[in-house]
Amino acid sequence: MKVIDFRFRPNTAEVLTGIQNSKMFKGLCETIDFSKMKPQTVPEVVADLDRYNVEWAVITGRDCETTYGARSNNDSVIEFVRQFPNKFIGFIGLDPHKGMRAIHELKASVTELGMRGAAVDPYLAQIYANDAKYYPIYAKCCELDVPIIFTTGPATLVPNAIIDHVAPRYIDFVARDFPELKIVISHGGYPWVNEAITVAQRNRNVFIDLSEYEFSPMAEAYVEAANTMIGDKILFASAHPFVDFREALQKYEKLPFKPEVKQKIMYDNAAKLLGLKPAAPLQGAQPERMQDLVGEIVREVMARLGR
Repeated sequence: MKVIDFRFRPNTAEVLTGIQNSKMFKGLCETIDFSKMKPQTVPEVVADLDRYNVEWAVITGRDCETTYGARSNNDSVIEFVRQFPNKFIGFIGLDPHKGMRAIHELKASVTELGMRGAAVDPYLAQIYANDAKYYPIYAKCCELDVPIIFTTGPATLVPNAIIDHVAPRYIDFVARDFPELKIVISHGGYPWVNEAITVAQRNRNVFIDLSEYEFSPMAEAYVEAANTMIGDKILFASAHPFVDFREALQKYEKLPFKPEVKQKIMYDNAAKLLGLKPAAPLQGAQPERMQDLVGEIVREVMARLGR
């Protein structure tokens, strides 16, 4: 099965060092033993993605310079995409406190540098997703017709981060104010599982990736919702290198998604959101359906033989 990974960053030595030494994520890295992730060159990363049928990987930039004094990593995102434009899709990270500078950066990144979307981190900006400082960014995304990713989640051990800033209920305001804006709630909006599901279900323009929290407490609701209500709204994302993308793929093999829903989650939903071609349908019956058919045939033969 072909895969689109909607949250990915190449595990180069520079990237790993930057994350480990960052003011924002140093505590988290110590907690999850981030040092076990080994560096690779970009060609090695791409070769591994190919080996595991990951056709595209979305790389999100980050800019929280105003609040944390951290230099934006957008230049590296642009460089990754420049090196491998047929593997990486770049989303530019934006700092809402920079006002029109952020707007100009977004426009130039999309129209001149080939970026395909925007990414924001309300808990790092230390404001709510529906704060007025964000609204010019949302309007420009609509004008450029590009999606925006909201980094949510618990912000574990991130200094000065307030978890309420990323509650999905505030993204719901944005979805209603900008119905044309294509929104991705990253990390499942965890721990507000049911709230994130509801925001996605009630807004045509909201999608969810579950990265890092697929097996956390209450996460079974994501799977139930995918199989019953929002199968068109969930995107596979690994959060590599925080989670090795290979391990993430193995985890998804264990999640009880319906086969047709899994196909949407692993590729088709992301392809539609990004304007890519959907994966070619498998020839013949799906493996799971083939097993069912074989079982039906065996039972019918046994019945005719009176056994």
